[in-house]
Amino acid sequence: MMAGIGHNSGRVAEPGHSWRKHVWAKARRDLMPKLPIEVVRLRVKRAAALGLPYKTYAGIRASSGHDLIGFMFSSNALRVLRNGQDMPADRSAMLGALVATRRIGLAHRPVTVTHLAGLPGIDEAHTAPLFSQGWAAMRDHMRDVVIKGGQPADRFVMIGDTAFEREWAEAARMAGFLDAASYFKTSVTI
Repeated sequence: MMAGIGHNSGRVAEPGHSWRKHVWAKARRDLMPKLPIEVVRLRVKRAAALGLPYKTYAGIRASSGHDLIGFMFSSNALRVLRNGQDMPADRSAMLGALVATRRIGLAHRPVTVTHLAGLPGIDEAHTAPLFSQGWAAMRDHMRDVVIKGGQPADRFVMIGDTAFEREWAEAARMAGFLDAASYFKTSVTI
């Protein structure tokens, strides 16, 4: 099929196009950090200590501007759906392997805070926001959970299963949200 009159066949023939392309490419290169290899190695180790692939860790770190210090896990993500139920062994092992990381559990009803706090690998537990709460109440609830530890929310990542849990991360302005299936499926080796 031939292009009609006035069609540029996909070429951009605007004046100054090559200059703009050069300037944008240079700006993008300048924006990307040039890290010494020692720093990259440390960050790869930190990503492994958090149980994250380096690419995921680097993206979260670049968007938040901070290193991660902890995770919030919903009881759904931990597969604890009722009191008396233990976490699956793979999830318990992964939480236990996290190094220098705060591990906060958020209990959905009928799971109680007491039960979730008693599970191995959980440092502290709190109630999850209610589904009936509005955005502001949800934000305040999530920030209260993080503030109790004296740290800003943008240094935590929410690990969850549902769209509601993603909203909790957004409301609290956390560093990000990761799907539980993806997070617990990840096996990181150094």
